Amino acid sequence: MIVDSQIHVWAAETPDRPWPAERMSHPQRSAPFLPSDALCEMDAAGVAGAVLVPPTWEGDRNDLALAAARAHPGRFTVMGRLALDAPDARDLVAGWRDHLGLSGFRLTFHTPALRRHLDDPSASWLWRSLEDSGAPVMISVPGMARALQPVAERYEGLRIAVCHLARPIGGQEEAGFADLDDMLALSRFAHVSVKASATPCNTRDAYPFPRVHRHLLRVRDHFGAERMFWGSDLTRLPCTYRQCIDLFAEALPGLSEPERAQILGRSLCRWLNWTPTSPGSGARSP
Repeated sequence: MIVDSQIHVWAAETPDRPWPAERMSHPQRSAPFLPSDALCEMDAAGVAGAVLVPPTWEGDRNDLALAAARAHPGRFTVMGRLALDAPDARDLVAGWRDHLGLSGFRLTFHTPALRRHLDDPSASWLWRSLEDSGAPVMISVPGMARALQPVAERYEGLRIAVCHLARPIGGQEEAGFADLDDMLALSRFAHVSVKASATPCNTRDAYPFPRVHRHLLRVRDHFGAERMFWGSDLTRLPCTYRQCIDLFAEALPGLSEPERAQILGRSLCRWLNWTPTSPGSGARSP
């Protein structure tokens, strides 16, 4: 069973759904990518389920993704955005289990405005609240894995998954993996996992992406397959959805069949305590 650890879905910007200008971000595709579009892509590629991650450019709203998870609970679950400056942020963390379709939270620190929450000691309430609530959290720290180490060291009960192997935005080939040791150092914390997501974006190679193989195997060696989650970040892939899957299903050497099964979905489902109920097997479509 193949389960994707990250797909963005979003609607068009309208007066009723304005996008915040201060996020300095652009959508990954020119047209909206709706949950129905994701389902079509997943069915064609043999993906049983996916974690929907509301994108930065829509702001801190989860309504579209949560509606999709409630309509298709066997296909989608949501790692919701959290408006860290909102007055009700603490209440949302404490009551996350009350929101049907919400499996945890996703925090992003890829701009200076967002990065301050990672560095600011006054944000300790966030990490304490997440730890106390038991909510899993996916954290995007592109090129900043070292900055996450104090959080991982201090909050041992906080379940963290590092998005995209903490690769810098736009980084490719050796430059894109120059600071991989900083991310690998997080493996000493048993409560930290990693998302091997959007990997084809880190190379100019076409499938089977040979120049990323050794880096992925180093990640496996440090975290083990039980703490390594495949993901696509589908809407920015430079290749087909199926090629992104086959990097781990077939092309990456040195993985056992049990390890492939763990990385492609089993480990993620265990981490989230969620398993898709669709019959998707990962088989190719005719």
